[in-house]
Parts: sequence; structure tokens; C-alpha cells
Amino acid sequence: MSLVRSGGNVFDPLSLDFWASADPLGVVRPLAEQCPVLTNVRVDWKETPDAHVFRADLPGVKKDAARVEVEDGGVLVISGERAREEAGEGEAWRLVERSSGGFRRRFRLPRGARLDQVRASMEDGVLTVTVPKEEAKKPQVRAVEISG
Repeated sequence: MSLVRSGGNVFDPLSLDFWASADPLGVVRPLAEQCPVLTNVRVDWKETPDAHVFRADLPGVKKDAARVEVEDGGVLVISGERAREEAGEGEAWRLVERSSGGFRRRFRLPRGARLDQVRASMEDGVLTVTVPKEEAKKPQVRAVEISG
């Protein structure tokens, strides 16, 4: 049986956004207090033997409008903005369902992540961020002479 996590980042305890939204008394603040304009961005995080791979669905976001950063303490930040399409002269919107505005997701990376070798690429509206892992060190074994 596999565990699949779905839903927004406010209810995802592995996302730092979940913990940032709680006050010292444990009450969760509304999203509007964290970020005035927030687009719900879905992110998948897969761990392979060699790396941590993040895939974010960013339809309608241009490559130069997306940002990937690594903060002190090993925090990966995926952020950016989806521009709102303005109605031209003589045009009027009848229905607007696609969201626009800024987004930001933060993830604390586990120990052993190679923060200096993070790579990112974007294709067909999907941002892929790869964070390589340090090679597992094999334990050195040395014989100890037994006296007596």
C-alpha cells in the first residue's frame, strides 16, 4: 500500500508552509495573512537512491517568472508568479476561474542533500528540481588485536 498525499500546503505537515501558518498557541491562521495573493501549486517530492526530485505543476507560468532558491538551513523554496491576463479595449471578462498571482512553497531538505549541486529545469509547465544526495559512506573496518 502506498501513501499518497494530496491537498493544499496548509494541511501538509511535511511542508514548511504548514508550520509557518501556526501561531505559538497552535491556531492555524488563514492563508491570506501569510501571502496576500497565493496560487495553489501542487508539488510531488520523490526520493531516489541518488537524489530528491521535486516536480511542480506550473501551467501558464513563464520560465523567467519561476524561482528556485536554497535558504540557509537546507530549505528549498519554489516561488514565482502567474501573470493575470488583462482584458483589451472593448473586451470584458465573463468568467475567470484560472488563478493568478504569487506562489511560494518551502521544503526542509534532509541531511545529506548536496545543496551546492541543485539543478532545475522546466518543460511543458512542469518545473523539475533535482537535489543530489551525498554518497553513502561505507564503514571502515579494522581489526583490533586482543591482548592477554
